[in-house]
Amino acid sequence: MDVMPLLLLVAGSAAIAAAGRRVPVPAPLLLVAVGLAVSYVPGVPDYTLDPHIVLPLLLPPLLHTAATDSSYLDLRAQVRPVALLSVGYVLFATFVVGCAAYLIVPGLPLTAALVLGAVVAPPDAVAATAVARRVGLPSRITTILQGESLVNDATAITAFRVALAAAVGEGATWAGGIAEFLIAAIGGVGVGLVLMVPLHWLRTHVSEALLKNTLSLLIPFVAYAVAEQVHASGVLAVVVVALYLGHRAWEVDFATRLQEEAVWKMVAFVLESAVFALIGLQLPVVLKGLGDYEGADAAWYAVAVFLVVAVARFVWVYPATFLPRLSARVREREGDLSWKVPFVIGWAGMRGVVSLAIAFSIPLTVHGGDPFPERNLILFLTFTTVIGTLVVQGVTLPPLISLLKFPARDVRVETLAEANAQAQASRAAEQRLDDLLADERNALPAPLADRLRTVLERRRNAVWERLGQVNPVTGETVDDTYRRLSREMISAEREVFVRLRDGRYIDDEMLRTLLRRLDLEEAAAYREAA
Repeated sequence: MDVMPLLLLVAGSAAIAAAGRRVPVPAPLLLVAVGLAVSYVPGVPDYTLDPHIVLPLLLPPLLHTAATDSSYLDLRAQVRPVALLSVGYVLFATFVVGCAAYLIVPGLPLTAALVLGAVVAPPDAVAATAVARRVGLPSRITTILQGESLVNDATAITAFRVALAAAVGEGATWAGGIAEFLIAAIGGVGVGLVLMVPLHWLRTHVSEALLKNTLSLLIPFVAYAVAEQVHASGVLAVVVVALYLGHRAWEVDFATRLQEEAVWKMVAFVLESAVFALIGLQLPVVLKGLGDYEGADAAWYAVAVFLVVAVARFVWVYPATFLPRLSARVREREGDLSWKVPFVIGWAGMRGVVSLAIAFSIPLTVHGGDPFPERNLILFLTFTTVIGTLVVQGVTLPPLISLLKFPARDVRVETLAEANAQAQASRAAEQRLDDLLADERNALPAPLADRLRTVLERRRNAVWERLGQVNPVTGETVDDTYRRLSREMISAEREVFVRLRDGRYIDDEMLRTLLRRLDLEEAAAYREAA
């Protein structure tokens, strides 16, 4: 097996994504554009998406990172709009896009058109999270988009299986399709509920942080594989487990959390970069199999399907947003809602690699040995829809957010809430310290007891100082200056340790121990500043 193309893909996409952080173009769009350009460079191999790799090996960790970064409580508060988008909209888009494609493309059977509809129906979790993170959407919109993208893949994959069964001649019925959907959804949630408690128990009872992080890397694959093994939704199983683990992450020790955060950030960065690059690299593969369709006809079909996908989302989003608000109870609970919110949600429906992976899983033949009707055209229309939504909607979303002038986050209010929370926690910690020191078994010399109180007071005052005056010379708050000086002191200590190692006064093992201690102190200072 030649691993060089894989290494080039990972290294190249990571380098482009890193460069994308220094330019105004969002990194996902830059990766797609570079992938499109590189796909025609002589000598570049064909990177054909294999659904047997993308769905079970790439999708679970990406869903896991998105779900653990989400808020279970926020998602629960937005369960109605999330459900209407992740289930209702996907089924609506499958039907509307399928019927439109059936009417637009001569000779395309309705069953094959519905397969196309199911393929392009779900906005992508990776695309939605990446763009929302970059443009700084209001928290409510971000929660809805993230919640939708976590669940809609399960709806789309099930709808695709039902439509595909009808297209290949397996005699699928509406009743059978609904039953399959319910089995997949209930089964996936059930598998997640069964696995989440024992997996969390393992995370809190395994003693070694390295073993816990190894378990953390395996969890999404285990949840997905177990669910798929019993013909349930692996997507929902991964999401349920990840939401629970993220909600209970405070019960895991600090070393595991520090390592886990670093590991998953690296995994998410590499996979997201590779996924967007892969989208662009599919162009030669898709065009190679397009067949007899002329350029003008293929372009017209692509534009028409893209427009139907974009318009259908608005057709669903606005009624789904405002019709429930005819209820006085809903209006009282949710307050006033501007037309801007559903507009942004409607425009933020970028498609991604999941749609392409599902499309590539369409079989070459139907029952009886005949070719699958217009399979290559479906691949082409899926590719152009993904590219169209990423480029058109992805490029215009940031200026659209600016144009609509959403209220900015009130940093002062957030800081006050943080300060009050820290003050309550500090009082509890101080009371706990007094109770412990009152026991003679916990006797400490006065300087050490004072040091504990000083650290506690420093933590309590740090947030309040952010609301105070800044240094007129540097623009820093008192707390910023304190942390900067602390890091300078740590840097001076580190240089001495290295000099002593180089002079053979201490060995490398002792150096690593001393540096680890300084690294933890510097990490604490950095996290507070961030």
